[in-house]
Parts: sequence; structure tokens; C-alpha cells
Amino acid sequence: MSFALLQAREQGWLSRPIRAVLFDLDGTLVDSAPDLAGATNEMLLARQLPALPLDMLRPMAGAGARGMMGLAFQVSPPDQRFDALKSEFFDRYEARLLHETRAFDGVEALLAGLESLGLGWGIVTNKFERFALPLTAGLGLAQRAVAVIGGDTTAHAKPHPEPLLEAARRAGVAPENCIYVGDDHRDIVAGRAAGMQTVAVSWGYLGRGEPIEAWGADAIATRPEDLLAMVQTVLRAQTGS
Repeated sequence: MSFALLQAREQGWLSRPIRAVLFDLDGTLVDSAPDLAGATNEMLLARQLPALPLDMLRPMAGAGARGMMGLAFQVSPPDQRFDALKSEFFDRYEARLLHETRAFDGVEALLAGLESLGLGWGIVTNKFERFALPLTAGLGLAQRAVAVIGGDTTAHAKPHPEPLLEAARRAGVAPENCIYVGDDHRDIVAGRAAGMQTVAVSWGYLGRGEPIEAWGADAIATRPEDLLAMVQTVLRAQTGS
């Protein structure tokens, strides 16, 4: 694990008690890329077009329909074809929501570790509730989370801070006592705007924008166990134990 950024901003972490850890969903807690790619390839094959390899589609998984349709069909929201393709993609994805989607290795131990420390954890995703709620319930996450906030739970989606602030309200925790963890630059932008400490995770999808080191996160974790160790280190420093 790299503690470099954490040490660089240590004073900010140590001055704020940690009460809850909030997570992005896709690419952070769960690997949904196989089902997102599967829905995309169903659309391609239905049009007698060749399927795309998962490795090509995986980096765009965090961008949802916009990323997948952009790569597969070279369309973006202003394109007249986009809305119809997006609707079909949503229907196909909903039908296979949990076929191959699983928590990343180490995530269950991370969540159990946070619970053992007495910390609540929640989920803030841009995935619409139509998908986020059954997916998290089906994986046994929603039942344990202090909050599950989808992209349409509030009037705004990330990188706006409102979804994160709503999660903090539901958790009964002040934003400054939360850490927000994500695998996309907009996660870090949203977390900072909400007044939370932020952790970027390098095991996620990361997109095709700036490198993770340029996102401005307070810390970077390369594995789920690194994140748990990071939280434990901060808590020990705060309590003097």
C-alpha cells in the first residue's frame, strides 16, 4: 500500500474522527463489467456485428451506458440514436444484472473489518436505483449498508456532492467524519466537494482520463486490504492505541 498521499495530508485525517466509510459501487466494491459488457455484446450480436472483448469494454464500465454505447456504437448523448440505444442497453442489462457481477476479492473482508471497528459503511453510486437497489440486495450489501444512494436518489449525480451528503444524512454522520472511496476522478471531485476525506482505488475501472495520481485524492489504495489497514492506522493514531 502507498501511504504517501495519506502522510502528505496526515494532519487533516488525524483531526477528523472517522465515523463512516462511503463507497462507489461499480469498480470499487463490485466488478459489474462482465454483465455491462455482456449486455453491450448482446446488442452488437443482434445487429450481426462482432462482439468486443471484455478487456476493451472494462475501462468504460464506470461510465455506464454512455461509456458502453460510445465504445460499441460510437454514439454520445447528443446523437439522435443514443436514447434508443441506451434504453435497449438498460433493458438488456437489467435482465442479466447478477449473472456475472461479484464483489472484488478482498471486499468482504474489508467491509467486515470496518464493521468490527464499529464503523458504518454505505454506497453512493451513479447507477440508477432501478439497478443499484436490486444489485446490492442480491449481493447481500444493501442489508448491511447504512445507506444506498443511486444516481437518481437525489436531484443530482456525482460529481455533485449532494448524493454523498444524502448518504451522510441517512447514516447520521457529519460529512467531515466520512471517507469517500471510488475508482473514478468524479468520485474524488464529489468527495472533496462534500467536505469528506477521499481515497482513490487503483483496482477499479479508472476510465481513460487523467492518471489516478492526478485526481487529488487524500490517499490511494491498491487493494481492499490496504484500505482497511489505512483506516486502522488512522484510528490508532487518533486514539493513541
